[in-house]
Amino acid sequence: MSSLLQIEKLNFSYGDLKVLWDVDLTVNQGEIVTVVGSNGAGKSTTLKNVSRLVRASSGKLVFDGQDLHALESHQVVERGIIQVPEGRRIFSEMTVVENLRMGSFVKSTRPDREKNMERVFTLFPRLAERRDQLGGTMSGGEQQMLAIARGLMGNPRLMLLDEPSLGLSPLFVKNIFDIIKEINRQGVTILLVEQNVLQSLRISHRAYVLETGRVVLTGKGEELLRDDRIKKAYLGA
Repeated sequence: MSSLLQIEKLNFSYGDLKVLWDVDLTVNQGEIVTVVGSNGAGKSTTLKNVSRLVRASSGKLVFDGQDLHALESHQVVERGIIQVPEGRRIFSEMTVVENLRMGSFVKSTRPDREKNMERVFTLFPRLAERRDQLGGTMSGGEQQMLAIARGLMGNPRLMLLDEPSLGLSPLFVKNIFDIIKEINRQGVTILLVEQNVLQSLRISHRAYVLETGRVVLTGKGEELLRDDRIKKAYLGA
C-alpha cells in the first residue's frame, strides 16, 4: 500500500502556545485514518497544517511525493486535498445547487461539475430533493451532508473531515459515518478528525490518538477499540 500523506516531526505553535509536538502520521492510498482525542488535543490544528491554513514551525508534510510547505492553501486544493471544516461553513444564503457549484471553483474540476453533481445527488438523495432550498434553512444533519457533498465536487484525492458528526442527532451520526465509508469505497482516501471515538474507530483502517499535541497511541481501528486505555479514556468503560 503506497503512502499518500506523510507527516513527520510536525511542530506548531499559536504564538507562545505550543500545540503540536513532533507529530508523526501516515495516510496510505485508499485508507480511512482517524485522529481521535479530547478537545484541545491538536486534532483540527493537524488538519489545518495539511491544508496550509496555518504554518508549522518545523517538520515534514509530504503529499504524493510533493513537499506541501511551499504551497498556498489554494494550491493544495488544486492537488486534490479538500477539507470539510468543523461547523460545516456552508453558504447559508445560497441554494444547495449554488453551494455545490462553489465546491468546483478550481478550474480543473469545472469540466466534471455536472457529473459530480449527479454523483453527490445519488449519494445524498435528500440534497437532490432540496436542490433549490437555501442552505441556511436546512437542519444540521442536512447541512453536514451539503458540506461533504461540496467537498466531493472538488475531485478530492484526500478528504480532510473535521468533526463531521458534531452536534448531530444519533440517526444523522450513523448516516454520516455510513456515507464516509461509501465515499472511501468509491476511491477517496480520508483523514478524519472525530470526538465520536466509538463510531470513528469502527470505520477506520488505522487511527492515531492525540493527547496535548502528542501522538500517544496508534494502531488499527478495531484494535484500539479493544484497548483498555481507549475504553477508559473515551468510551466510559
